[in-house]
Amino acid sequence: MRTVQSSPILKLALLADAVVSGSIAAAQLLFAAPMAGLLGLPKPLLLESGLFLVFYVALLLLMASRGRLWSALVGVVVVGNIGWALACIALALSGAVEPTGWGLAYLALHAFGVLGFAALEWIGLRRSADAAEFRAQTPATR
Repeated sequence: MRTVQSSPILKLALLADAVVSGSIAAAQLLFAAPMAGLLGLPKPLLLESGLFLVFYVALLLLMASRGRLWSALVGVVVVGNIGWALACIALALSGAVEPTGWGLAYLALHAFGVLGFAALEWIGLRRSADAAEFRAQTPATR
């Protein structure tokens, strides 16, 4: 499996994604009932997605702390963020829920936010050096 030496942009993008996702997870887990009323989204959806985000944040923090990463794992995070954005848009348009104006804004913010993180993580991955090539360089040429 191909590994890369994480670029500063990739590390920063993973860390920023973790901070934002962690904040959302905390809000949804701690304030699910009031958020459900304000947003017009089901409380179980907020709780379950908040719980998922706790595990996602742990993965992102682990990835951000490593010098080398599997490029495929970063790709999974990028594709996952794109999938999350599409799911937010689909949920808003599906008619399965009746979000309020605030709920639509919340879903739109999620969609645009995760697309932004996906783009930054992809750019960071593209700027990451192949780990084998990085190891072959002398410290003076890095």
